Amino acid sequence: LFDGRDLRSLSPQELRNLRGKDIAMTMQDALTALNPALTVGEQIAEVLEIHDASLPASRRERRRAIRERSVEILNLVGIPAAETRLGQYPHEFSGGMRQRIMIAIALSCSPKLLIADEPTTALDVTTQKEILKLISQLQKEQGSAVLFITHDMGVIAETADRVAVMYAGRIVESADTRTLFHSPRHPYTRALQRSIPSLQPKGTELYTISGMPPDLSKPLPGCGFSARCEHATDLCRATTPALATISPTHAQSCVRVQAGDIL
Repeated sequence: LFDGRDLRSLSPQELRNLRGKDIAMTMQDALTALNPALTVGEQIAEVLEIHDASLPASRRERRRAIRERSVEILNLVGIPAAETRLGQYPHEFSGGMRQRIMIAIALSCSPKLLIADEPTTALDVTTQKEILKLISQLQKEQGSAVLFITHDMGVIAETADRVAVMYAGRIVESADTRTLFHSPRHPYTRALQRSIPSLQPKGTELYTISGMPPDLSKPLPGCGFSARCEHATDLCRATTPALATISPTHAQSCVRVQAGDIL
């Protein structure tokens, strides 16, 4: 559901009108997500041309307005010499700059929702912090909601208001960030936290979750995490658990937790 509408019921044209305008996305790898054959300016202009209804009707005035808006957007995300760099190609930018360009394209039409898929992957720690700060700043200025998709627990703790932990395509636990990190209930969430090296005693063997993720192309009976869970029983392997509410802000899907066997 988005803005009161079931996205599954929309036609292809309705979805095209929604994507890039009301819902925008930054991809995991900016180098492969950006078109190497088009300049940065052309890629920003494409989004504005399709979705910005405020552009002038005159072709000449339209091109001028798009260029001015593109320069404004690049300045907004901290790209220096924005007017000159509009004519450059993605490979002429650093990894952090490419990620900023992806954010610029995504935010060019002030979307209501920004989906950020691993926005800090393959970036050094300093650049990661800059990108997270930029997204947070722009989110506040534009009033957009941000949905982070990430495996980085540090990013989650620093940026998220609420967290949904997924395993095998299902949400296994959902809570506000403080509750999730201080009182995790699902065995998978607990195992993820145990896997963080900085939280483990120095000199001890690092904890790892045994086994491998399941093959989702085949039917998956019972709990998807049961094959790797140290608490799993025959009930876990036979029952597909529902997400049960623990408190107004906390829900999880482990049947043994729900039965009070694991506290």
